[in-house]
Amino acid sequence: MMLARLIRTVATLVAAVIVAAILLRVLGANAHNVVVRDVHDVGQWLAGPFKGLFSLSSAKATMAVNWGIAAAVYFVVGHAIASMIARAALRGRRVGRPVTQRRV
Repeated sequence: MMLARLIRTVATLVAAVIVAAILLRVLGANAHNVVVRDVHDVGQWLAGPFKGLFSLSSAKATMAVNWGIAAAVYFVVGHAIASMIARAALRGRRVGRPVTQRRV
């Protein structure tokens, strides 16, 4: 259960960083600010496998769509894996521990 919670938390944080990077770029945050640059760099690294998935007329729109898909995939896949682990842990508890009856 603890592993499932950790995976769910990491997936949510990864998606949140990517969404924050999208918002900072689309809303026109100062790219020379250290925090903005760091969030963008981390988001770019995390969304790397999704680079060039779609190509739209606007660079900001292209980035928002591709990185938005990346955030959604990380979130959904992370939560699905966490749910499978949590279910397996619950199933293991039920099957793995024999029920002992008290003798009166």
